Amino acid sequence: MIATELINPVIPPLHPTDLAEKALHWMEELRVSQLPVVENGIYAGLIRDEAVLEAAQQKKPVGNFLLVDKNCFVYENQHFYDIIKAASEFGVQTVAVLNGEGLYQGVITLEDTIAAFAQTAAVQSPGAILILSLNQLDYSMAEIGRLIESDGGKILSSSVSTDLHDPSRIKLTLKINKKDISRIIATLERFGYRIIATFQETEVMSNDKDRLDMLIRFLEI
Repeated sequence: MIATELINPVIPPLHPTDLAEKALHWMEELRVSQLPVVENGIYAGLIRDEAVLEAAQQKKPVGNFLLVDKNCFVYENQHFYDIIKAASEFGVQTVAVLNGEGLYQGVITLEDTIAAFAQTAAVQSPGAILILSLNQLDYSMAEIGRLIESDGGKILSSSVSTDLHDPSRIKLTLKINKKDISRIIATLERFGYRIIATFQETEVMSNDKDRLDMLIRFLEI
């Protein structure tokens, strides 16, 4: 899924001549804390609600305020992983989308991206999640995949993150297409892999908060 497919048609851009009170009204109506500002088709940055509230001068044009995160954008053909990365790096909830000529095309909210991710086959398909801790030098997806497939499993999705407690190690998160992964766990452990967490579907489905936690871990944002 690419950025152009995730543009939120409900969120319009502001123009520098719009009044700050209009920005606040739209933010309240749309339930967002940031809105994009566009001038002559060029993305100029985001205006945040706290900036307007602190200024206490809501009759001023938006262009009179300090716009932030001018470099927080993706191009329309970028993958939605890039949207999550941009949102995480800049600490924002909305990411602008530009076309190849650098013109503003729309905006994507982080919620839009997470909702899209939640609809992917990797999330919707039944199965279990497995997290391994291993040395970076020992990492071989081909080897791990071979061991999982030897027990009848298939890897639906994977992500890698650095172990914050030991930079020489990584955490590998796998979504596997089997609900019962006890044999897979036994096989991996027999070959020396350290498994630090597992998430069975029955546990995940029992609590909405757990589902969200699982998704965030999977996104590794």
